[in-house]
Amino acid sequence: MADSTKTRPVYTNIHVTQIVGYRLPPAGIVSILHRVSGVLMFLLLPFVVWMLDASLSSEISYDAFTNVFVAGVAGLPAWFLKLVVLGLLWGYLHHFIAGVRHLWMDATHSVSKAQGHNSAVITLVLSIGLTLVLGAKLFGLY
Repeated sequence: MADSTKTRPVYTNIHVTQIVGYRLPPAGIVSILHRVSGVLMFLLLPFVVWMLDASLSSEISYDAFTNVFVAGVAGLPAWFLKLVVLGLLWGYLHHFIAGVRHLWMDATHSVSKAQGHNSAVITLVLSIGLTLVLGAKLFGLY
């Protein structure tokens, strides 16, 4: 009887040195990026408030606001500010799409492994694709 019994796998926590080689499933990547995007949006909230205030106060402040993305401000080059805005765009888009994914899974009780994998891949593709499209507009490619 001992020969026919299979040994069950033992699952242990991974060590810090194993993180580089560990391969997360897409759902795990989306989960981590959802948290990262939330922190990014929170940390950049003062920048968003400044952008909103500068763009809506008056025509003169709007011109100064748009000029920041051409000439830079306070020693920061325009390309750097555009990268910050691009990161903010990605953070918002990813957080929104991943949030809709979770709401959809909660509403439909769709929690199978295959559905989680597919919806995670769709979330990643949509958030990166939309970020690239809006980034191309931000950097003046169209």
